[in-house]
Amino acid sequence: MAEKTATQRVDLNELKSGGFIKQNQKDLFTVRLKVPGGRITPEKMLKIAEVAKKYSRMGYCHLSFRQSVEIVGVHIDDFDAVIRELAVVGQKVASCGPRVRVPTACGGCEYNPNGIMDTQSKALEVDEKFFGIPCPHKFKIGFSGCPIDCTRTREMDLGFQGVVYPVWSKDLCTGCTLCAKACQEGAIISDKEGRPVFDESKCVYCGDCIRACPTDAWKDKKKGWLVRTGGKHGRHPREADQVLNFLPDNKVHDFVDATVKWYKEHGKPKERIGSCIERVGLEKFKKDVVGAFMKN
Repeated sequence: MAEKTATQRVDLNELKSGGFIKQNQKDLFTVRLKVPGGRITPEKMLKIAEVAKKYSRMGYCHLSFRQSVEIVGVHIDDFDAVIRELAVVGQKVASCGPRVRVPTACGGCEYNPNGIMDTQSKALEVDEKFFGIPCPHKFKIGFSGCPIDCTRTREMDLGFQGVVYPVWSKDLCTGCTLCAKACQEGAIISDKEGRPVFDESKCVYCGDCIRACPTDAWKDKKKGWLVRTGGKHGRHPREADQVLNFLPDNKVHDFVDATVKWYKEHGKPKERIGSCIERVGLEKFKKDVVGAFMKN
């Protein structure tokens, strides 16, 4: 009889907010774990496997699209034990509901040759400061290290994509034309002497020309983040608006803070920030939030 009434004694929405998501099966929940940037240690993986083997009544875990590990089929009576045992290795439960979610991130520049910015450290920093802050609706943040955009920042409520501005030195150039061959955007073509002709309007600031140059004639003038706001997927997807380019790395926290505050002030309950921007106006968002960062 106790099992029959277990879920009747709790607030399911409150449990979901805490990372315990009700399943179809009676008194069974999916436990969503916190994995900022998708980075997890072998020790945590082993402990999660141990806990899942012990408490999952369905016998498996699920890797979510947002880099979380989910233990499927945990009985409501085992919540405390699951939390206690995962805490041994510092593994925390994530959260759902109307709040800032765990940031996602690609590998960034730490080991990926295409990476421009350090997405992993930034995701951890943002998670530490902003995770769980209440909002009108869910608020997802993502970091991509380069314009390949593996994290799909166009689908994020707030997305940061690494960019680098290339600058060419005539004195170091040998006219090898490798930069023009490496540029997939047609932003660089070679003249009769093999020297590059740069069309910035076509540049996506990926840095391929810099990596291809054997003489360091191409170098980075500056690096930073291209910022997108208001994206979402789901039943009614919306592509995020590009609102700023080359935001300095040390201003990311300030931009997140300003955006979340604006969203909390202008957003209606259960309204994503993209819908809020459509209702209030993109220019209003740019004036209130982006304007303070334009001088950087």
